[in-house]
Amino acid sequence: MSAAVSAFSLRKLALGLAAALALGACAKDIDSRGNLPTADSLTQLAPGEQTRQDVQALLGTPATTAVFDNETWYYISSHTTQYAFYATTELDRTIYAVSFDDRGILKEVKKYDIRDGHPVQIAARETPTKGREYSVLEQLIGNLGRFSGPQQAPGPK
Repeated sequence: MSAAVSAFSLRKLALGLAAALALGACAKDIDSRGNLPTADSLTQLAPGEQTRQDVQALLGTPATTAVFDNETWYYISSHTTQYAFYATTELDRTIYAVSFDDRGILKEVKKYDIRDGHPVQIAARETPTKGREYSVLEQLIGNLGRFSGPQQAPGPK
């Protein structure tokens, strides 16, 4: 009877371990993305006194710059999570917009978060291209006769 009990206990233990491993594999992943300047480096910024080089030395390279000029730098950071195979969800986002005047002197620093963002509707249209798309069969038949054997260099006769 004790052999049957121990085999039953081993099965329960193995089943419990398998369930724990399966559930542990479905844990949420939280990822940090971007470059978030430290609070200490942000307090060292002095508008009207520092140049682009000074700001870059304190905060590092910006994630991106303004589209139409180089007068605003953006430092972007976010935290995202994903559970198993579900879509990624953004937990928070912080953006520091660092603006410079025409001489390259720090003008102002603004902070934005996820509430300041707006959803962007992506256009579903496709840009048409010249030509046409061939089916697999048309591609195979179209290649017949295009390839010849290895070319031999002309040699002395």
